[in-house]
Amino acid sequence: AAPYGNFPNYSHFHPPEGRISLLPGGLLRSLFPAAARPLLGLDVGCNSGELSVALYRHLLGLQEGEGNQDQPAAGKDLNLLCCDIDPALIERAQQCSPFPASISFANLDIMDSSAREPLLSSYLGRFGRSAFDIGFCMSVTMWIHLNHGDSGLVEFLSFLSSLCRYLLVEPQPWRCYRAAARRLRRLGRNDFDHFRSLAIKGDMAERITHILTRDCTMELVCCFGSTSWDRSLLLFKWSDSHHGGRETSEQEQ
Repeated sequence: AAPYGNFPNYSHFHPPEGRISLLPGGLLRSLFPAAARPLLGLDVGCNSGELSVALYRHLLGLQEGEGNQDQPAAGKDLNLLCCDIDPALIERAQQCSPFPASISFANLDIMDSSAREPLLSSYLGRFGRSAFDIGFCMSVTMWIHLNHGDSGLVEFLSFLSSLCRYLLVEPQPWRCYRAAARRLRRLGRNDFDHFRSLAIKGDMAERITHILTRDCTMELVCCFGSTSWDRSLLLFKWSDSHHGGRETSEQEQ
C-alpha cells in the first residue's frame, strides 16, 4: 500500500533517468558561480537512494561507475543529506551508496519537528552553515498532503523554503491523489484521513507554485519540463527581499 510513498521498488517504475535527462549540465555552476564549497544539498523522501545518487552524479558531471567507496569523488564540491520515513529503505540506501563520504542517508519523518530539528541542525553545524544550498522534493508533496492535510502541505513547503536557498520540486498531479486513494481502498485499507477534505486541489504544480511564491516568498526560476509520467520539475529560489541578507552572509562564509 505504501501509504507514505515508500514503495520498495520505486526506481523500477519511475527510473532516475526520467528526471535527470531534464536537468541541464553545469546546473550547480550556473546557480552557484562564486559560492564557497562544499555546497550542501537536502533530499527529502529519498526512498532507497537511487535518484539521490543519480542526482549527485549528474550535478557533478560524474559518469556511471565513476567514484567508489575508496574515492570520495567530488565531495569537496557537494555533500548531500538524504532522508526518508522508511528505515528499511534507508538501510538499503546506506548499503548500496557508492559515495558514503559525501552522501549521508538518515531515517527521518520530516514532519516530526522534534526529530528533524536536531538532525538537520547537527548536519549543517558540521559545515558551519545555517541553510542548505539546494533542496530536492521529488514526488513527495502528495504524500505529505494526503497524510497531513492542507495545513501540513503548507507547513512542509514553508519549512523547506526557509531551509533551502534553491528548491527543486516535482509535484504529483491531482490524478495521482485519486489513484493513491483507489489503491488503498482496493487493498481494504482505510482511506487517507485528509483526502476527502482537501481544499488545495486541481493543478497541483500551479497550487504549489502559488504557495511557494506567495506564502513562502520564493521565486520561480524555471520549469525544466515534464517527465514521461507527466510531472513538472520546478526550480525555486529565495527572493532577494526576504532572504537577501542571509544569502549574502552564507556566500561570504
